[in-house]
Parts: sequence; structure tokens; C-alpha cells
Amino acid sequence: MSRPVQPVQDHTTSCLVMAFINLLWVLMLVLLLWGLPAVLILAIVLNAGIDRLRTHFERRA
Repeated sequence: MSRPVQPVQDHTTSCLVMAFINLLWVLMLVLLLWGLPAVLILAIVLNAGIDRLRTHFERRA
């Protein structure tokens, strides 16, 4: 049986907020366990990974 297509809710904002909250608690845990240099290294690695993903998706488009 075919049903008409219904619009769905946009959960982009809530997903981004939860990703930010998860990133914060992970960085706080790393800060408590290993200190600020480890947080800075993790932030640099994450930034490099995000930049690589961006260039990968820009090349595909």
C-alpha cells in the first residue's frame, strides 16, 4: 500500500548541540586525566581531521 510522503522534522540543530556537548565532556575528561597539552593535541588532531573531510567532500561535489 502506498502512502503519501509526509515531511519529517529537521533535527540538525539538536544533533549539532548534542555533538557539541559530547565533545565538551570528552575534552573535560582528557583535561582531568592528562592535562591541557593532551587537550590541545586532541583539538589539533580533530581540526585536521575535519579539514580533511571538508576537502574530501569539496572535491566530490
